[in-house]
Amino acid sequence: MGETSNKIKVIFIGTPEFGAPTLEALINDKRFEIAAVITQPDMPVGREKILTAPPIKILGQKYNLPVLQPQKIQDIANEIKKLEPDIIAVIAYAQIIPEEILNLPKFGCLNLHGSLLPKYRGAAVIQAAILNNDKQTGLTVIKMDKDIDTGPILAQVALPITANDNYGSLYDKLAELAPSFFINTLIKYLSNEITPRAQQITQGNYVGQLKKSDGLINWSKSAEEIARFIRAMTPWPSAWTWWNGKQLKITAAQNKTIEINTYKSGKTFIYNSGLAVQCGQDALIIKKLQLEGKKELTSEEFIRGQQNFVGSILG
Repeated sequence: MGETSNKIKVIFIGTPEFGAPTLEALINDKRFEIAAVITQPDMPVGREKILTAPPIKILGQKYNLPVLQPQKIQDIANEIKKLEPDIIAVIAYAQIIPEEILNLPKFGCLNLHGSLLPKYRGAAVIQAAILNNDKQTGLTVIKMDKDIDTGPILAQVALPITANDNYGSLYDKLAELAPSFFINTLIKYLSNEITPRAQQITQGNYVGQLKKSDGLINWSKSAEEIARFIRAMTPWPSAWTWWNGKQLKITAAQNKTIEINTYKSGKTFIYNSGLAVQCGQDALIIKKLQLEGKKELTSEEFIRGQQNFVGSILG
């Protein structure tokens, strides 16, 4: 393994919170030595555009690890080479890693991916599973190649998607499942207990990054589709609509739709003392909302504060 010790020398590459539990597990596992952490540059966040460090950088600094933040990872290929890693672990980095770097570690680069490949390669893979009404999602460890999420599969673990799961809850469940799954796979791979199997790429589909604008609700779709859309977009990029010239987030809705088709799509009305919106097919009960610049409210609280809301058309 590593030349100076019997520990496995790892470079960890990642950016968001999703990879933090796995990085911390690697740090605290005496079988591994973390040679460096590579993450994205600090980015301006929020309305105030405050320069904010990625979660992986914060965790790396907590444990006094070397942290590298290149604008482009190929710019530090020589630094990676000098570290002589046995393996590179990649979780949600959001940059394409060139072949030059993929070929540097003795045992290659392993990527932990948040879907059951080959289904959903790319970025917004957790959201895609909810949008498409999948009954399960999961994690896949692949040995990386030059293309996006196309490398041979080392191991997979499935996770059921419940009717109450949204993007945020599935993200947390998968992140919690990841450390033991990834480390067990890594050890088996290094011990030659795993034979990588090629993906059937034609069976999968690529999912790009979501933008804020992708959260706009199309009320002409069925209530069932919109209910899934709200779950998939919560908390990011959020499901939202226009009302009185302002963005209105719909942060929670009832999964069970109601068979009412008498209003124009997007029209709000009261149903059994709850707030409903007519969709292209059936209607949806709205549970929580957040008007631009305001705090999140239950639909009851919102209606009390916005008495002209019921009967309006959302767009």
